[in-house]
Amino acid sequence: MTERVYSFPPVIDERARVLVLGTAPSVKSLEHRQFYGHPRNYFWGMVYGLFDAGAPDEDYAKRLAFLQEHRLAVFDVIESCEREGSLDVNIKDEKPNDLPALLAQYPGLRCFAFNGTKAYDTFRKYFREHPAFDSLALLKMPSTSPIPTQKMRNLEDRIEAWRGIVPFLEEQ
Repeated sequence: MTERVYSFPPVIDERARVLVLGTAPSVKSLEHRQFYGHPRNYFWGMVYGLFDAGAPDEDYAKRLAFLQEHRLAVFDVIESCEREGSLDVNIKDEKPNDLPALLAQYPGLRCFAFNGTKAYDTFRKYFREHPAFDSLALLKMPSTSPIPTQKMRNLEDRIEAWRGIVPFLEEQ
């Protein structure tokens, strides 16, 4: 059965320098009411691994605080869509979030890091020519999905690939 799926509000504050953008919440994320709520998703392990901080906190509020303390923010490219299950390939009739308005509200953002190809391609579909993003780094990162690929087999592979966002988090 195809359902309309809605994104969560962004987790962002004025300290944010990198906005991680997924596509839309998975079924498990919606059940838990959490970004990257599936226990097998590598997202939280990757974030903590970037800073050699050990295992992610069990408490979601502490994970969000950790994210923000490290100048990271999280949101989705898609505000709503129709999708059966959790796979990005099943996304239909998407409506994008108002990312130009978000960037205007948080001008300290230096980079959008897209969690996977579908997030990046959807962003490009709706905002390819938008001048608001001209001075922003747009990085297509490997998905933190637990589904292995030829190049991304485990958490360590993803941590190494995502290290590309670290320079954008540093003071200037």
